[in-house]
Amino acid sequence: MADKTEKQDMAWRAIGGLVGLVTAWGARKVIGFAWEKTTGRKPPADSESLDIGLGEAIGYAVVMGVGMQVAQIVVARTARKRYNAWKAVKGTAREVAS
Repeated sequence: MADKTEKQDMAWRAIGGLVGLVTAWGARKVIGFAWEKTTGRKPPADSESLDIGLGEAIGYAVVMGVGMQVAQIVVARTARKRYNAWKAVKGTAREVAS
């Protein structure tokens, strides 16, 4: 029984990791696009550059941090719900087939 649970955990880890990577990439693109449309400037590529104002660098860091975390939470929770629902359907199908 522990082996079956371990395999399911590994499957979720793989799915969760892939979902996390795709979410981070997508959120970064969307937030960068929104930043550019809102401020009229490209997002700061190097926040340590002295060409970028301190306020802009901090503002972008805050927006990016909060936006990325919110996206990660929403997508991870949705993916977990879908995965659990899929497992339940798969388990029910196995019981019916037995």
